[in-house]
Amino acid sequence: MKMIFYKYKFLCVFLFVLLASCSTTKNLPEGQVLYTGIKKIEVVDEDKTRAGDEALDEVEAALAYPPNNALLGSSSIRTPFPFGLWIYNGFVNKKGKIGKWIFKKLAAKPVYISTVNPDVRVKVAQNLLHEYGYFNGTASYEVEADRKNPRKAKLRYNVSMSQPYTLDSVQYVRIRHRADSLIKENIGDKLLHKGENFNVVKLQAERERISSLLRNNGYYYFRPEFITYQADTMLSPGKVALRVVPKEGLPPSALRPWTLGDVTVWLNGYNNEPPTDSIRYKDLTIYYQDKLRVRPSVIYNRLYFKPGDLYSQQQQERTQTALSRLGIFRYAEMQYMPKDTMRRQDTLNLRINTVYDLPLDGELELNLTAKSNDQVGPGAIFSVTKRNVFGGGETFGVKLRGSYEWQTGNRIEGSASKINSYEIGVTATLTFPHVLFPTMKKLDTKYPSSTAFRIYIDQMNRARFFKLLAFGGDASYEFQPSATSHHTITPFKLTFNLLQHRTEEFDSITNANPALYKSLQDQFIPSMGYTYTYDDSPITSKRNHLWWQFSVTQAGLVMDGIYALAGEGFNKKDKKLLGNPFAQFIKGTAEIRYNYYLGKKQRLVGRLMAGAAYSYGNAITTPYNEQFYIGGANSIRAFTIRSIGPGRFRPDPDNKYAYIDQTGDLKFEANLEYRFPILGDLHGATFLDSGNIWLIRNDPNRPGGQLKWGSFLKDLALGTGVGLRYVFPFIVIRLDMGIGLHVPYDTGKKGYYNIPKFKDGLGVHLAIGYPF
Repeated sequence: MKMIFYKYKFLCVFLFVLLASCSTTKNLPEGQVLYTGIKKIEVVDEDKTRAGDEALDEVEAALAYPPNNALLGSSSIRTPFPFGLWIYNGFVNKKGKIGKWIFKKLAAKPVYISTVNPDVRVKVAQNLLHEYGYFNGTASYEVEADRKNPRKAKLRYNVSMSQPYTLDSVQYVRIRHRADSLIKENIGDKLLHKGENFNVVKLQAERERISSLLRNNGYYYFRPEFITYQADTMLSPGKVALRVVPKEGLPPSALRPWTLGDVTVWLNGYNNEPPTDSIRYKDLTIYYQDKLRVRPSVIYNRLYFKPGDLYSQQQQERTQTALSRLGIFRYAEMQYMPKDTMRRQDTLNLRINTVYDLPLDGELELNLTAKSNDQVGPGAIFSVTKRNVFGGGETFGVKLRGSYEWQTGNRIEGSASKINSYEIGVTATLTFPHVLFPTMKKLDTKYPSSTAFRIYIDQMNRARFFKLLAFGGDASYEFQPSATSHHTITPFKLTFNLLQHRTEEFDSITNANPALYKSLQDQFIPSMGYTYTYDDSPITSKRNHLWWQFSVTQAGLVMDGIYALAGEGFNKKDKKLLGNPFAQFIKGTAEIRYNYYLGKKQRLVGRLMAGAAYSYGNAITTPYNEQFYIGGANSIRAFTIRSIGPGRFRPDPDNKYAYIDQTGDLKFEANLEYRFPILGDLHGATFLDSGNIWLIRNDPNRPGGQLKWGSFLKDLALGTGVGLRYVFPFIVIRLDMGIGLHVPYDTGKKGYYNIPKFKDGLGVHLAIGYPF
């Protein structure tokens, strides 16, 4: 066995030496030079305004090209071992089957200077400078050969921006009387203003604005390319006199407004089978295949135009969006055709073509979980959705979920099995694509809205502690009155928690903390809630973005009212629903985030969050799952979840279940994060996190946990740290390392920095998405 080990060790060393001795240029084609990346781009007369940053970003993107074995797609940094090039040069001329197989599977095609084509790239870069108004801007390059091997070379690019040209005047030339009137009436919305940088991107945006304005007022055949520009740079040095003019020879059809004639809807079958029958509903004709699977009124109410209306691009888009949100069609395509061929014809017939989507949709999700408490096990979620349940775009979904966990450490006392915990549940949800409330139906217009009814049952077994059965249901409304505002109303939610079994170990924990037992006892939780969210990120023209959310939940109000009618006080204890106590509390949270643009893909993001939960009547403790906690990957990253608070309370460090006690009625958290690019899609961050939770009422079992205003600042835990983010097109993978600076409890170390050991204040988190 020892001889075999040494033989394999010798073989590995031999292969490593063999590969290391390979040249990356030995078998390159004659006349080709291996491209090894670019030097730092030298920028002269850089314009450090936002417009200059945008132009330079475009130029750098045009000049970038990754070499072989590029690090994270970088154009300048390479990994130290070019295995693919070694294989290429070592096996490119091999004739045997093994050699050809190795070459095909492992070789990397060399990137040559000629492949990069720097001549074309500098021309593109220079054109980009001109398009952003830097008419005197130039771009050039130099080839820097490797001193040790002239068949390898880097590229050095030089960019000179100079001063940008600005708009001296903007004049709109007449198109035709009616169109001119529309343009003049909306001149305040123009995107071109005197004094701004000349910018081809804005010129195109202004063309599209004028085209959309006209198309929204009947000019169906008008297109952005019908607008052209005349620019004069000779009148004033460094300035541009701009004229916005119509293209010569515009077709007559583009210069007159059109109205809608007949409107028809064609409902093709699941496999695009053509319609076989039709029905007339008001002024709409619907053609359908086999049988009519959707109510005519549902389609009619989602058409934002009627025969005789002027054509409107905006109304067309709203109609397409409304039909798409029904969730029953694969697509909705609109075809416009002149009613006849008369020269002065101004009427368009509209035909809407759709294809039904399949009525059933299934999804299976498998996962494996490994927790810090030595619990490991598989999980699965299977869901089935039925579309168009009642012919109005309704969906009915059933979701089954289950998980098993094994204790990888000690067995349960008195048991030979290591199977420790399981959870299984089923949820059924019925969703309507509009608000089911008479006075709110008019909200179902431009933005999505829905009404959902849900029932669920969940069985949870924690073998070392308890067995819990939870079931309930809720109804909720969601709607958007604008692009930035979102409302969620939950007028009814009822949950019942039944603690079916407890172990002695669990009883020992709850005996030491009666408040914890109260929060987990058998109880009904009848509640209602409201959440408002403001998010201006859809407004892409804004440089900085604001997000804030306010939420309030109240439990037991209806039952309080019933008892009040019976003459019982709101604070009376031992009130019951179906023989069990019900929760009484009010909870509110508020959170605000501000995303500030610093330039060059750099942002400063701040976050403030506060919450309070007050219980009364039947219990002075809020249900456990409604209490606040702090710490973790999306909170104070120097500390793990439930490791801080409440207040200055510090649980027994020898108690491995101490985290159960670390919840509170009040919460405050503040975060500040600086985000910056590092290399390609790899970004970095530095952050500062602070916050804590507190109790409203004093708890003798958690001394120091109650909020005392005089010690608020001292009670705030503080942490800093650094992080990495790898940004994929649709997902962000994040790695953060938090460093603790201060904890609110006494650690025996004096001073504000009171972490006993540096390693005790380290928290490492791997997560998906940004923390806020």
